[in-house]
Amino acid sequence: MFKPVAVIPVYNHPSTIRDMLEGVQRHGLRCVLVDDGSESSCAAVLDTLASENPAKVTLVRLSVNQGKGAAMMAGLREAKYLGFTHGLQIDADGQHEVNDVPRFLAMAQAHPQAVIVGCPIYDESVPKGRLYARYATHIWVWINTMSLTIRDSMCGFRVYPLAEVVDLIERERLGMRMDFDCEVLVRLHWRGAKIISLPTRVTYPRDGISHFRVLLDNVQISRMHATLFLGMLWRLPRLLWRKAARS
Repeated sequence: MFKPVAVIPVYNHPSTIRDMLEGVQRHGLRCVLVDDGSESSCAAVLDTLASENPAKVTLVRLSVNQGKGAAMMAGLREAKYLGFTHGLQIDADGQHEVNDVPRFLAMAQAHPQAVIVGCPIYDESVPKGRLYARYATHIWVWINTMSLTIRDSMCGFRVYPLAEVVDLIERERLGMRMDFDCEVLVRLHWRGAKIISLPTRVTYPRDGISHFRVLLDNVQISRMHATLFLGMLWRLPRLLWRKAARS
């Protein structure tokens, strides 16, 4: 049985979260909102959204800000506890094209054991510095998986099979902030999960709020890549054997 739910991590996006919630609900999805220690103005908006339709919105609240990864792990655990089979991750800031939700769900239903990952198609709104910096991460991910399967590991629009991803979360210590999106894909790939990339438009709103901490998050991401590289080295024979078997 295919039973998907949207999981949206929220940290101080009071002006966009209602539109994003209504966008995914138009496609028939229930939603798990995760309040990652937001300020009172955003927390009040989330309380209102949850109270307006408690049958379709579940609110998970972290008492202090812990990071996107921590919020996603809390939301994915809750989604599995509620009996859903797949979790559709989408950001709260309006970057992602909610009209692509049916495409992601259709692909996930056709390949229920796979992770469906957005491959961004950017317009002129993308900050050039962030665009170029992504390529360093892409290269590290390709090295650490010995594969080009993961075309973009940083896009926060994706669908996880909940049984597989929650088992990984319970067994491994994953990054709790912006490093989560990359690390979880690499580790799922190491476990043999199929990764399917799906092109999707990504727009950076002019008045959008970014919580990417240039120094701290880049340091954490660099540390993550180094840790994954060491993990790849002792997995290398198995990765190479798998690659040869699929050729």
